[in-house]
This record gives sequence, structure tokens and C-alpha cells, in this order.
Amino acid sequence: MSALALVGGLFALFIPTAARAEEFTLAVASNFTTPMQAIAAKFEARTGHKVNLASGSSGKLFAQIRHGAPFDAFFSADQVKPSRLVALELAKGSTLFTYANGTLVLWSSHADLVDGQGSVLNTGRYKKLAIANPRLAPYGIAAVEALQSLGIEQSSRARRVQGENISQTYQFVATGNADLGLVALSQLMRNGRLSRGSAWIVPQSLYRPIRQDAVILNRGVDSPALAEFWAFFSGPEVQEILASFGYTADFSPEKAEKAEKAEKAEKSHVE
Repeated sequence: MSALALVGGLFALFIPTAARAEEFTLAVASNFTTPMQAIAAKFEARTGHKVNLASGSSGKLFAQIRHGAPFDAFFSADQVKPSRLVALELAKGSTLFTYANGTLVLWSSHADLVDGQGSVLNTGRYKKLAIANPRLAPYGIAAVEALQSLGIEQSSRARRVQGENISQTYQFVATGNADLGLVALSQLMRNGRLSRGSAWIVPQSLYRPIRQDAVILNRGVDSPALAEFWAFFSGPEVQEILASFGYTADFSPEKAEKAEKAEKAEKSHVE
């Protein structure tokens, strides 16, 4: 059984038939904003509940949660921050799961600037390269790792511009303020196809995997509507949306085991 299915199953035991519409707020990493808008719309149409979204860099959202921001769940662009919130007892460990694996892509809004090997990075046929802030955004960390693997991290510095998050990084390229950008594939994919410009999907061997975790925060633990959403996330509609934006899922048996252990640890802590 997958981790998400397990979590959904656990919640399903406690989900009553929705007697009235409720609402909850999700803190969502910038790279996942558009897919989450599509997912939330389907969920709202199905259940009548209202889903509020607050997006930003994972680092900023994490800081806001620590300072009491009124979010019910957190969809991060990495695994570290949700786990830290569990360790800080600000989130429920048994609800932790990896909802997607992200992919880094070199992108230009010009149709012919980026070829299938990303050789434009080595030829230097560009003025500005946008990346996300590696101190705040996991995709920024991945971008720096990829440049290091290619041996051009130092030589590219003078041409780099830095976005606060991956959305701003994308905007730098989309508006022509940067010729190139290392962005999230999900920002470019629509219905499984590149929406515009030219791109090179950076090989996964050049950076550490971008596994994105989600967790329910203390404020949302008792929300039946949020529990319903957690179960909804494992369904085929959501998986199709994730695939259409270029994400792969990672609902592995290892994660299921992790969720079970976290649940047991929480129970023993309470007892």
C-alpha cells in the first residue's frame, strides 16, 4: 500500500459525509502553484469545500509557518522543511508523504536558443541566466548543483540573476529580462507538452533528486475537509494532473512504512 493510500485510508476511517462546505488554506511551493490550482478546482467541484492557496518559496513559507501563519497544510518543494516541522511538533508526522518528484529544465522563451543538449551554457551565447535563490528555493539548490556538475558554476556567476523563488525566476525569462533560466518543468508543461520556447531537461544525474513532501499542520489536523482532500490526492484525477505538468509521483512502500512509524511514534508520545 502506498504512503498516500495509507494516509488516505487512515483518514477515511474518520471522514463523515460532508454535511456542509468547509474551507482550509494550503501553503504551496511556487513550482506547484499552477498544478495545485487545477487540483483544488476539481476538489472544490467534487465536494463543495473551499481551498485557499498561499504560494511562495518553500523557505519563506516555512518561516511563516514557524511564526504562526494560518495555514492548514504545507506542500513544500523539498523533504527537509516538512520533516523539520514535524520535529518541531508543528505538523502531524503520520500525514507526511512525497507528493511529487520535480524536474529541472533549462529554458528560453526563444524558440531556437536551447538545443537538446543544453550546449548554449558552454558556448556562452547568452547574456543572463536566471536561477532561484538557493538559500530559499530547492530548485535553486538543484540549479547550482547542475552548474557545478557541468563545471560552469564559477564561470556563469557574472551572468546570473537570482529570483526570490522559482516563479520569479520563470518571470525573468518569460519577460525577456534573462535569456535563459533553470526553472521547474511543471512551469512549462501543459497537457504533457512544452508550452513555449525551447528547453533542455537537465539530466537527473547532474543534481540531487527534487522530492517534494507535504504534511498537515497542527491547525488542520481536525479538519474533515482537509482529511478528505488528503484522500482525494491519491486518486486518478490528481495523478493525471501531476503527469500533465511533468511530475512523477513517489508513493513508495518505504514512505508507507515511514508514515506507519511516525503514527506509532506519535501515539507513544501521547501515551
